[in-house]
Amino acid sequence: MLRLSHRIVVMANGRVQGTLDNEDATQNSIMELATRFDAGKEPQHEHSRERRDHRRRPHPCGPRSAVHAPAWKVWLQQGLAFGTLIALVIFFWAASPRFLTWSNISGILLATAVIGILALGTTFVITTAGIDLSIGTGMTLCSVMTGIFAVNLGLPMIVAVVLGILTGGLIGLINGLNVAILGLPPFIATLAMMMVAQGLALVISGVAPIYFHDVEGFQAIALGKLIPGLSNAVLIMFVVAALAWFLLSKTVLGRITVAIGSNEEAARLSGIDVRRWKLIIYVVAGLFTGLAGVVMAARLGSAQPQLGVGYELQAIAAVIIGGTSLMGGRGSIIGTLIGALIMSVLINGLRILSIQTEWQNVVVGVVIALAVFFDTLRNKRTA
Repeated sequence: MLRLSHRIVVMANGRVQGTLDNEDATQNSIMELATRFDAGKEPQHEHSRERRDHRRRPHPCGPRSAVHAPAWKVWLQQGLAFGTLIALVIFFWAASPRFLTWSNISGILLATAVIGILALGTTFVITTAGIDLSIGTGMTLCSVMTGIFAVNLGLPMIVAVVLGILTGGLIGLINGLNVAILGLPPFIATLAMMMVAQGLALVISGVAPIYFHDVEGFQAIALGKLIPGLSNAVLIMFVVAALAWFLLSKTVLGRITVAIGSNEEAARLSGIDVRRWKLIIYVVAGLFTGLAGVVMAARLGSAQPQLGVGYELQAIAAVIIGGTSLMGGRGSIIGTLIGALIMSVLINGLRILSIQTEWQNVVVGVVIALAVFFDTLRNKRTA
């Protein structure tokens, strides 16, 4: 909250004890002012308080540097995640020379696109100390609805794509209403939506795939190559990642997302409409889910209503591996991309080594457990 404030007014027992500029405000300086209250004395005038505060400003190398510590920890986590990615690449390359062929690398990037887009959206939710378990089946529902709009109703492709993405926004809106307005725990609210989305995808599609063979140009959304050698799905992921980075790092939405995750009650007391912003954050995450659904359908050339379960766990694991804290207050878009690449490299490498699907699931489960464990350790050390 200190980072969001331009000037801090310290009060104790209903009296203003002093004011601090943003650059001078630390936990120590605030507590020093707050505990200086003397019931037998009137509060000092503003000018005398400012002179007193000026004399007691902390040294630049002292407590003020602690404000920047979380950023360093995020960069450290990103570095560790990138090191893990390089180690995995070297290991699988040593195990199989086919791993570093361009065709395989292209396949890894293409597989990363969907998980990456899902993970980028859920980064915002997890940064608020929330969770979204509906992104996997929600993605499937968006794919199915895109198929209904484009194939069954015969709408123009662009219109169908936009409506498919907006379906994701509607899912996010419902999640946001359940969490922010009704006060349901994010785990329960999004778990319920996960089941609802899965059922609706099966009912609406009639438990049958919807093929896009007659929709001209649809598959080019994912498999076309505006940049030679790079699939459009991968290009979309990088463009959306740049947008997500801008939103989280440079806008009011990002600052409030971090503030809510750091201390929701403090954010509310500072005047932030937490309910409204939570609603917006879940809608934003839902739009990412809708986009992932369109990209998935374009990649496969069909909307598969039975697909999607398990994608949410891979996306959440990618977010945590990248340095975003499950406890909220810390998010990293670059780290999320690295985490998504780690998950794709791991799964691809296991397949190249002919590891059975059952054991692949075991390995992914272990990775998720380890990611949460290390995130818990990081939070304990921070506390």
